[in-house]
Amino acid sequence: MAAERGGCALEAVPLPPEVRESLAELELELSEGDITQKGYEKKRAKLLARYIPLIQGVDPSLQAENRVPGSSQATAAVSKQQKSRSTNSRDERFRSDVHTEAVQAALAKYKERKMPMPSKRRSVLVHSSVETYTPPDTSSASEDEGSLRRQGRIGSTPFQSHSNVEPWLNRVIQGSSTSSSASSTSSHPGGKPAASNTAPATAAATVLADLMAHTQIENHSAPPDVTTGLVEHLYHERPQVASVRGVPRGYSSSILETADGVPVNSRVSSKIQQLLNTLKRPKRPPLKEFFVDDFEELLEVQQPDPNQPKPEGNQMNVLKGEPLGVVTNWPPSLLAALQRWGTTQPKAPCLTALDTTGKAIYTLTYGKLWSRSLKLAYTLLNKLTTKNEPLLKPGDRVALVFPNSDPVMFMVAFYGCLLAELIPVPIEVPLTRKDAGSQQIGFLLRSCGVTLALTTDACQKGLPKAQTGEVVTFKGWPRLIWFVIDGKHLAKPTKDWHPQVRDASAEIAYIEYKTSKEGSTVGITVSHASMLAHCHALTQACGYSEAETLTNVLDFKRDAGLWHGVLTSVMNRMHVISIPYALMKVNPLSWIQKVCSYKARVAVVKSRDMHWSLLAQRDQRDVSLSSLRMLIVADGANPWSISSCDAFLNVFQSRGLRPEVICPCASSSEALTVAIRRPPELGGPPPGKAVLSMNCLSFGVIRVDTEEKLSVLTVQDVGQIMPGASVCVVKVDGTPYLCKADEVGEICVNSGATGIAYFGLLGITKNVFEAIPVTAAGVPVSDQPFTRTGLLGFVGPDCLVFVVGKLDGLMTVSGRRHNADDVVATALAVEPMKFVYRGRIAVFSVPVLHDDRIVLVAEQRPDASEEDSFQWMSRVLQAIDSIHQVGVYCLALVPANTLPKAPLGGIHISETKQRFLEGALHPCNVLMCPHTCVTNLPKPRQKQPDVGPASMIVGNLVAGKRIAQASGRDVSQLEDNDQARKFLYLADVLQWRAQTTPDHPLFLLLNSKGTVASTASCIQLHKRAERVAVALLEKGRLNVGDHVALVYPPGVDLIATFYGCLYAGCVPITVRPPHPQNLATTLPTVKMIVEVSKSACILTTQAIMKLLKSKEAAAAVDIKTWPTILDTDDMPKKKLASVFRPTSPDMLAYLDFSVSTTGILAGVKMSHAATSALCRSIKLQCELYPSRQIAICLDPYCGLGFALWCLCSVYSGHQSILVPPLELESNVSLWLSAVSQYKVRVTFCSYSVMEMCTKGLGTQTDVLRMKGVNLSCVRTCMVVAEERPRITLTQSFSKLFKDLGLSARAVSTTFGCRVNVAICLQCLFVCIFFFFFPLSLCFTHFDGLCYFCLWSCCQPNRLGKLAEQGTAGPDPTTVYVDMRALRHDRVRLVERGSPHSLPLMESGKILPGVKVIIAHTETKGPLGDSHLGEIWVSSPHNATGYYTVYGEEALHADHFTARLSFGDTQTVWARTGYLGFLRRTELTDASGERHDALYVVGSLDETLELRGMRYHPIDIETSVIRAHKSIAECAVFTWTNLLVVVVELEGSEQEALDLVALVTNVVLEEHYLIVGVVVIVDPGVIPINSRGEKQRMHLRDGFLADQLDPIYVAYNM
Repeated sequence: MAAERGGCALEAVPLPPEVRESLAELELELSEGDITQKGYEKKRAKLLARYIPLIQGVDPSLQAENRVPGSSQATAAVSKQQKSRSTNSRDERFRSDVHTEAVQAALAKYKERKMPMPSKRRSVLVHSSVETYTPPDTSSASEDEGSLRRQGRIGSTPFQSHSNVEPWLNRVIQGSSTSSSASSTSSHPGGKPAASNTAPATAAATVLADLMAHTQIENHSAPPDVTTGLVEHLYHERPQVASVRGVPRGYSSSILETADGVPVNSRVSSKIQQLLNTLKRPKRPPLKEFFVDDFEELLEVQQPDPNQPKPEGNQMNVLKGEPLGVVTNWPPSLLAALQRWGTTQPKAPCLTALDTTGKAIYTLTYGKLWSRSLKLAYTLLNKLTTKNEPLLKPGDRVALVFPNSDPVMFMVAFYGCLLAELIPVPIEVPLTRKDAGSQQIGFLLRSCGVTLALTTDACQKGLPKAQTGEVVTFKGWPRLIWFVIDGKHLAKPTKDWHPQVRDASAEIAYIEYKTSKEGSTVGITVSHASMLAHCHALTQACGYSEAETLTNVLDFKRDAGLWHGVLTSVMNRMHVISIPYALMKVNPLSWIQKVCSYKARVAVVKSRDMHWSLLAQRDQRDVSLSSLRMLIVADGANPWSISSCDAFLNVFQSRGLRPEVICPCASSSEALTVAIRRPPELGGPPPGKAVLSMNCLSFGVIRVDTEEKLSVLTVQDVGQIMPGASVCVVKVDGTPYLCKADEVGEICVNSGATGIAYFGLLGITKNVFEAIPVTAAGVPVSDQPFTRTGLLGFVGPDCLVFVVGKLDGLMTVSGRRHNADDVVATALAVEPMKFVYRGRIAVFSVPVLHDDRIVLVAEQRPDASEEDSFQWMSRVLQAIDSIHQVGVYCLALVPANTLPKAPLGGIHISETKQRFLEGALHPCNVLMCPHTCVTNLPKPRQKQPDVGPASMIVGNLVAGKRIAQASGRDVSQLEDNDQARKFLYLADVLQWRAQTTPDHPLFLLLNSKGTVASTASCIQLHKRAERVAVALLEKGRLNVGDHVALVYPPGVDLIATFYGCLYAGCVPITVRPPHPQNLATTLPTVKMIVEVSKSACILTTQAIMKLLKSKEAAAAVDIKTWPTILDTDDMPKKKLASVFRPTSPDMLAYLDFSVSTTGILAGVKMSHAATSALCRSIKLQCELYPSRQIAICLDPYCGLGFALWCLCSVYSGHQSILVPPLELESNVSLWLSAVSQYKVRVTFCSYSVMEMCTKGLGTQTDVLRMKGVNLSCVRTCMVVAEERPRITLTQSFSKLFKDLGLSARAVSTTFGCRVNVAICLQCLFVCIFFFFFPLSLCFTHFDGLCYFCLWSCCQPNRLGKLAEQGTAGPDPTTVYVDMRALRHDRVRLVERGSPHSLPLMESGKILPGVKVIIAHTETKGPLGDSHLGEIWVSSPHNATGYYTVYGEEALHADHFTARLSFGDTQTVWARTGYLGFLRRTELTDASGERHDALYVVGSLDETLELRGMRYHPIDIETSVIRAHKSIAECAVFTWTNLLVVVVELEGSEQEALDLVALVTNVVLEEHYLIVGVVVIVDPGVIPINSRGEKQRMHLRDGFLADQLDPIYVAYNM
């Protein structure tokens, strides 16, 4: 008994079974060296503590578990093993524990390298329970995860530590996260600030910080950002997303002290620094030199290592086995043998079946087997009919579906089918519709034409049923008739019916299924002749004799279990004791007990069964294995079988087991048994073992006993080849050339006892079953075909066969071959093993970036802590790297019992791989190591020596390329017009309209219900503007030129106060009001704009004025420093003495403040001349006139949105229907309903509005149609944006609302930026009048009412017809460019659908008066057509300069006054900061000229410079979003040269870790980039501005300040 060492005290205390089990497991750990003697005693004492207060004087306070450092533990374990084995006479070199020692020694060489542990939200841990005494996971709290481990356990009992330490740790954890969670609570609309938590949080954080100060070795300050060249400040505008998406949570209200733009105490940045330190250590040889093509990045082709070992031996010869002996009374077929024993020895026992308690429930005699098989054969052939025709005819295939607990019925079914000349196809019992591999089994049954399945009554009742009561049709399966073969269902054969027992022929006897490496299932056909020959060979090799007893632990339906336990046993009238898998799980010793009680001579087991029996053997002192003459180890070819064999022999040698009895064998589904070790009495040579160099094996070369002791593989022989067989070893790939004597290859067998084909697969059958090995000279070695076994190995001394792996487990990484089983063996040797389950480790390779990458998946024990598991993973990585010299790409731990299982235990590898690739594995821990593994990336791009701009122009001329320059219609004639010059000022235009058309409606504002909230005619707007001007001058006491901030919600008030400022001579600045529920984030932005713009006064509503002065506001900003605040709700109706008239058109009209997506706040100056020129260009392009209505769903605070909302209606006189985007949150259909209701022809929106409509109304188009929404009136729907057109979104919007009448041509895009808010507008509704009249005639009236417009008012029908006849502007064109060329700043046009193609849509037609040129970003010289460069613009409505760029003044000095360095050096251009290209198309525009299309690629500020190339974030993000259905949104940024990918998870949190590998894979495959950090967050965390653009820099700041509350953060190694 395990507890006997406890002395007499234990005998009085009966121990519960679970304690006994734990003690047995502890004993096993001690015996295997998994634990030291000291550790064993302490753990044992702890287990027994509650049963005996004081065990042998051990104080309870010392019974708490103390960690033993890995290296000393390993040393102790090794020394113990050496001591215990010193008495053994075997050669020390051939010990099976060499591998374990090698792993421990390898790990000892590594110093404990600190790797950044992934951060995980607590809720993700729900499925992995934590041991009672284990402090909770501190990964979300500590900077240095290793520091808190086991704190507080020392010197206290487990119970004390539980009560004292755990709450303290909890406080620390809460404290660290409360700082962000408190702010995130307050930042939610409706949330309350968690003020009560702040104090303890700070205290706990201080405690933690103190602790860290003592424990952390290095404290790195945050490194500067080397990726963008921009210094970030925290005073940037925080995302104003309330109008579009929920406010992102987790943005702290407090402004942290920063070092180089990063919070100093940021846990995240210190982890990234840790990661960088880890990556700095070069682990791989540097990349080789190779050429870089002009356009393409070439992946490195692995060059062969000149020093790699090469085979040096002679070419091997074909090895022949002993001849098959001639037996005089050998039956002519297996059925003949059954008939003989069934009639002559009917009482002889054939098979004994056991139940789960180990009791014999039934013994099948040979007589019973014969008679019941006859009955079944008769019933199948004569009693099963369909439409009076027999259901089956000889040669038909029949499925055998029997549980592992019922060998008797299976044997009856198998022989019954053979007697009926039917072909049995044994398969597993499908338990659910989604069994691992079940679908593939279905495909096999379908391809075999199976219509009938035989089963037992109990099994049939257990199968899932449909509502009709019939067995369901499993996924991928054919429709089956299920026939129960229990006795009552079988008919007795008539006296005149006798089956034909034929001699063994070449016809198919049975089909055995096999699952390949990729998961596909094939059926291997075995003929009657092969079956007989195999039984003969096994009988001779194993020395089987009549009436012997054999214990079979294996699956009797296939492989060795079928060959020994069902076929060969009948041939020799043996008695088989079948041990079911269920019994083995309950009692692992059952097979040994049965060997002992039945005096069995042979046992057929797997190494797992031997290992399991070691767990429980101490409970059985009385078992004896002396009766065994052969213990056949069916998986003796596996590398870990040798340690099981040795450990088993060590323990059971004292119980009668003789060393020579252990007989490993090698087999494959195709070649059946290949080799088996024979005992000396059967003429077998002494067993052989070899210690092979793992490094040489990876090159396919055998080197024995190398100098490098760490990297070795100990293998045992699998005996001699089978009698009557010939064997050779051939090269794995290509033509089957014979290998050299010291070369590893695939073992091939020529024998009458192999499978004959893959059923129905002629092509691969020829490759595998009809291989003709050839010599180096190409001469065939035999005229007989050989069968490839799929086993990798070599032939050693004494003609012994050694197997070192399987083709199915072969992983070729960078030209070197590694075996999955070897990698598993290395992982198993990493101690301590208590964090994962020993038998539940899967290793496979996945193709990523044109090479195999190794993935290791293991099941984590429920009581393993996060930190322990991570530590184990780190050690496994180091061990595999050291032993195999190969990196593991991904190591994943999944919760217990979640990996797909093979039918009889073990992991279903192909199904696990499939789940990994599909993102359905749901791991609880992931460690990716792409930096270590991926060595075939293209070489980083080297910048070419400077090429001057003149050279580039000459180059373009030589290449026949025109300079990339384009312009809109010429408006110089209009500018020279006296009337046009007279009315340069919008204030004058509004006054004129108020006089001439006072009641003409200009603005109409809708609320969320779709009703009109307010309107403004020309006179109303004029009068309100006058009142505002009076208030500014009298109440505000402002002077001409003073700046005024307008803080209003979207509406008519904003427009009126804007014109009021112009009337008073003040300069207006429109500012988005703060969000009442999110003051902490939004109010600082308002304050910043007011201060930076030097506003002397704030105009606002009463409600907002109260908000600006509230207590809540005081918590966010200093409210005492606000300038004068005037509310405009109740203004006196005073008349303005005189409207201010600027002295020059170049005077400042207004300031346009905005925050770029890179987080830079800037204000641009718009003069009166630029303002009127802008309005004139838009009017011309969109044909705006007083009788026209347009709908605007944009934010009115900056850019083109402001111009359309506030300026254009007054200038052109058209009516604007204003739809605030904020209202769409409560009524998504508001905008489209308004467009339909007012029959609007031209409408403007943003991408965020379009996205809301697409997502929110996707399923409601029928409802909208019923409500009468009709969009056929829309000629043009323009998306206002400062980015590359989003083709996918615009296309899906068009398709979705096509059913509501939206024309496919209607949706188009615009492009503008800070320096010029409207460069392109794609208006398809262009004035056709220009075809009939010269342009100069169109504008003889200052207000832009051209004769055509007046005519159109009188002739509306004629106008409609003209509009329908066609448009003057060509449709926007789409081109496809090579994404790889873009990275090199080049444009290469490719066909649609070609690899790496990226669709780009033209950004709109260039506006009248606008000139565009493409300039080189560095030389500032002009570029040729279809060349990528910066877009420069020259236009009368360019902004006149920056008023301020917050913190960036120096960088932007030349944005508005740039000149080309060559060519036209006189024109003054403004630099847009956007990359793009011009391309002349085949289309013609209104003037008859060929149309120049402008394509915007992306913002220069946003691009990521990585590996010398320029990446656009949107391209990487698009790839990532496609990677998994649960990825809702994605954003990328760089930090210290690491690529960080933030992914929003739209699904359950258990899917979070699936995304890490998928994201890493897709970015590697499509962009040749290694992701440094993957951050999984909740939906809505990625900040998006009102235009729908991602605020990546805000996201970066939030991430580095640890404010995102991520679900999971993975640091890729």
